[in-house]
Amino acid sequence: MSLAELFLIAVGLSMDAFAVSVCKGLAVREVKNRHFVIAGLWFGGFQALMPFIGYMLGASFERYITAFDHWVAFGLLLIIGGNMIKEAFSREEECADGSFGVRAMFPMAVATSIDALAVGVTFALLPQVNIGAAVLFIGATTFVLAGAGVKIGSVFGLRYKSKAELAGGIILILMGIKILFEHLGIINF
Repeated sequence: MSLAELFLIAVGLSMDAFAVSVCKGLAVREVKNRHFVIAGLWFGGFQALMPFIGYMLGASFERYITAFDHWVAFGLLLIIGGNMIKEAFSREEECADGSFGVRAMFPMAVATSIDALAVGVTFALLPQVNIGAAVLFIGATTFVLAGAGVKIGSVFGLRYKSKAELAGGIILILMGIKILFEHLGIINF
């Protein structure tokens, strides 16, 4: 997996955390530097942890699904991306409260990183994925985007929330299609 592909996946996975961070920034009365760091650490930490756990799970049953692993990777990315696109067009305005405490951040960090768990399973099925580099890259990207989301939410409100989810969903679906097409020999990047 190239660095550009990993970057696109990291950005795609980060979009849920970015959207929640935008809501956090909107909900807080006065945004402080610690808010950027707290959001970045919670969301970035879980976005790094979940693909690692998924990778370990995927590696444990990889030998059983090698014949159709490309279809599994494609299906997982398609489902995750499709769900993100559906959320982008949802009329429901779900926004977080202004708390940055453990009780508020933990469930949101887990919820926004479940898709990263599935991507970790996908990583186990792909050749030449350096999982250490991948989880660090995903975590760092999410850290930056979550911190930026808090700031953007405090300045611009919800204007970018649905666009971020839409972009993330499209990126993940395109990566799934690319994986499938490469395995089937239709394209070779």
